[in-house]
Amino acid sequence: MRLAALAATGLGLAGCNMIFGSEPRTPPAAPTVTGVDTEHEQLVASFGGAYSAPQTQALIEEMTRKLVAATERPDARYRLTILDSPAINAFALPTGRLYVTRGLIALANDKSELAAVMAHEIAHVTLAHAAARTELEARSVLVSRVVSDVLRDQRASASIRETSRFDFASFSRAQELEADAVSVRTLAGAGFDPFGAARFLTALDRWVALESGLPDGGDGGPPSRLATHPSTPERVSEARNAARRIGAPGLGTDDRDIYLAAVDGIAWGEDPRDGLVRGSRYVNARLRIAFSAPDGFTLDNASRAVLGASPDGERRLMFDAVEPGDGQSLADVVRATWTDAVETGTVEETTINGLPAAVASSRGDAWHFRVAAVQAGEAVYRLIFAFRPSDPGAEAAFRATLSSVRAISETEATTLTRLRVRVITASPGDTLETLAARMQTDKPVETFRTLNGLFEHTRIEAGRRYKIVTG
Repeated sequence: MRLAALAATGLGLAGCNMIFGSEPRTPPAAPTVTGVDTEHEQLVASFGGAYSAPQTQALIEEMTRKLVAATERPDARYRLTILDSPAINAFALPTGRLYVTRGLIALANDKSELAAVMAHEIAHVTLAHAAARTELEARSVLVSRVVSDVLRDQRASASIRETSRFDFASFSRAQELEADAVSVRTLAGAGFDPFGAARFLTALDRWVALESGLPDGGDGGPPSRLATHPSTPERVSEARNAARRIGAPGLGTDDRDIYLAAVDGIAWGEDPRDGLVRGSRYVNARLRIAFSAPDGFTLDNASRAVLGASPDGERRLMFDAVEPGDGQSLADVVRATWTDAVETGTVEETTINGLPAAVASSRGDAWHFRVAAVQAGEAVYRLIFAFRPSDPGAEAAFRATLSSVRAISETEATTLTRLRVRVITASPGDTLETLAARMQTDKPVETFRTLNGLFEHTRIEAGRRYKIVTG
């Protein structure tokens, strides 16, 4: 997302403990938000703004009207906002605001799957689940929760993307199951395929597993807003059983081709202007800055920083923009990162790819740190690299990462195009591998399968339409 500048003066030890501290911290309380419009505006802003897709918007609004008409409150009215976020998320507020991310829209494969998600969130409202919790106030502090959660224990490396994108206030296990059951009945009542709920929950489980590096479809992945309470396999089983109580498979419509036509061209992943992660590489077209993490690192482009972790979580990094105080040098910036822990004599001034830089060290009991500040034009960026004291290769890994920080040219910035979902028709002779070869994503085969609801031995059907991700 967007790299926000943080004031270097006064950031000090508390800010860095929040990120790297060994003890969990309770996220700061959300500011009190008054007024529905203010809450809406802040929530939308926290997800990257509203996403304009008129054809998709019209399809979901029509779908929502049908769903609402099949609920116990057919007179209720909802206002839909598509969020410009790659996260897999949807939610409804008691005020009648309904939200869905473009990431979730891209993952669904037909109208009944997306309708199942919308029906589930509407069910939370009609069942008054939100009235029993206060977490709605926390929607404006997602960034704080990202920073406090991602790099605080060894297990964080496996859940870095999900923690930052899906770590939301969740409903209770009983509420989730109740909303699932109601949503399946609502689906059928509105004329949609009631088995769409189980299919989407399966897709969600597989997506979380893919993002986490777990086996395809394996449970035990990191938490998701839609897949935490209860576990996704349990929800899939319950949703499928609820659908079977209504009728056999084939009941209702899924309008797959209509749905795919509506999502053809929808944006995928991050906006290049807000930074892109490509494997272990990060590049930001607007700020014109780039760096590469060590091989195997998982990077998360969070709102205020790029966060990273090695597969075992024993090495972690943070890259952000800082705003030096008046008269502060780059050396002052690295000293201000840890107000009382930067080792005397370790501050080194240097040049990285033609950019002025300062580097320092800090040592704790559980973690050692290398800190760097790099100036590119008028902007100052900070790289914090954390590692265990017993790690002999950490210094070389830090130096390699630091040496990769560079300013990119305007020409290079213009070549960073936004990826989009494209719907293609399979030709005779096409295989899963030939279609996946057209994907411009990491793990193209696995991503293609998950995005299209396919499994390892599923055969490609000539004449059938499939989603790919390309520029």
